Amino acid sequence: MSSQKKQFIINAFVMQAPGHLNPGLFKYPQDKGSKYNNIKHWQAVAQKLEAAKFHAIFFADVLGGYDVYKGPSNLNPTIPGAAQFPINDPLYSVPAMASVTESIGFGVTASTTYELPYALARKFSTVDQLSNGRVAWNIVTSYLDSAARNFNLDTQIEHDERYRIAHEYLDVTYKLWEGSWRDDAVSAAPKGSYADPQGVRQIHHKGKYFNVPGPHICEPSPQRTPFLFQAGTSSAGKTFAATHAEAIFLNGHTAELVRPSVDSIRAQAKEFGRDPRSIKIVAGLLVIVAETDEKAREKYELLASYGDREGALALFGGWSGYDLGKYGDDEDFRFLDTTPPAVRSMVNHWASSSPQGTKWNKKTIAEHLILGGNGAKIIGSPKTVADELERWAAVADVDGFNFSYATIPETFDDIIEHLIPELRRRGVFWDDYAVPGGTLRENYLGTKGSSRLPDSHPGAKYFWKAGEKIPKYANQTNGHSI
Repeated sequence: MSSQKKQFIINAFVMQAPGHLNPGLFKYPQDKGSKYNNIKHWQAVAQKLEAAKFHAIFFADVLGGYDVYKGPSNLNPTIPGAAQFPINDPLYSVPAMASVTESIGFGVTASTTYELPYALARKFSTVDQLSNGRVAWNIVTSYLDSAARNFNLDTQIEHDERYRIAHEYLDVTYKLWEGSWRDDAVSAAPKGSYADPQGVRQIHHKGKYFNVPGPHICEPSPQRTPFLFQAGTSSAGKTFAATHAEAIFLNGHTAELVRPSVDSIRAQAKEFGRDPRSIKIVAGLLVIVAETDEKAREKYELLASYGDREGALALFGGWSGYDLGKYGDDEDFRFLDTTPPAVRSMVNHWASSSPQGTKWNKKTIAEHLILGGNGAKIIGSPKTVADELERWAAVADVDGFNFSYATIPETFDDIIEHLIPELRRRGVFWDDYAVPGGTLRENYLGTKGSSRLPDSHPGAKYFWKAGEKIPKYANQTNGHSI
């Protein structure tokens, strides 16, 4: 048996907003969240994280406000604490960050529900070209009714139907990215031509949800298909992830609770003909680290004192769909007959690792969510935190971590100063990128030359290789894709 330790993937989990999973922390004197709309701020963050050899910056995003709490359609609890509101589209800043870095990747969240695949394919091809192949798409189907209402719908499309749409959406983008331009369409163009017109084809996609003739309006980018992230944990979401995702983001209160989802995804991937170990699974965590456990706890308490409870409950309302404003301030949600089962389940999980005698009312829930949201929190010295990360890797079978922040950039500064050296000392985090200056896919997989989708990925069947008159998949459908 090999004694080589698993090398952690480490991402920074951020949002282009004054606050992400830390409502109210913009008031902390050292916090720079209010600079979310300053490109030099993001360039500095990217350079700092690249110097520490983070794999990627993972940008969360939403398309509506958190308006369930004390609702309906009420943003009054959300706005004062800047609870993911206001928020900018992160995709447009990636080329600027890429221009001052060489190797760090950029994961960008984009929805299959509210943007057509032809337009999205163009945007990601553009940014993959301008970043030299360092962009990933975090595929979401969206979850806020407020977003649906602003995209001309009365309410959200039904959950599993959103995933059925997403499956076809991915097929369309694969055809555009992989099957519309032959591999040598530009490099083997006839003399005097920019590209070989016989090497650019329409995709003629006609499906249940989309009709897209093509061709792709962009020439192929370094990765063609951006590296594919996904974060769904429902049954439909896990099936989608096992089919399409190259990396999966899971959130869970404990390693033990995350493990069943990891096992389910890897088992389904194997059933679909994919190497289950080729899918990288990263867990979302908040880490507060300092020289000692005591100093880390003091730091956590100080930061939490700036938190906005109403903003935290607004976030909870958006994530869960339940309005806790309907309940009294002293009611313990574990014991109320009117507590929705999903809320009771979440609260019971939180309570299982909290001090006995804690009353899980609205105040307690808000304080639990103020820093790091509903994900796990690890607070302690470098040794304490590293021990727990290694335990997570073993128990949950995850490949790495998305580190959120209590305050930006200070949380990452502390991780870089205290935790990263300890992880390197233990041999679980690299000293440099596997492929300096390489694509995101090369560095995630650790293999030079692996910029394209692997052959076992379903998108690979759409490859249009040099020398082929049309792609093989099109031959199998009489020249037309369906």
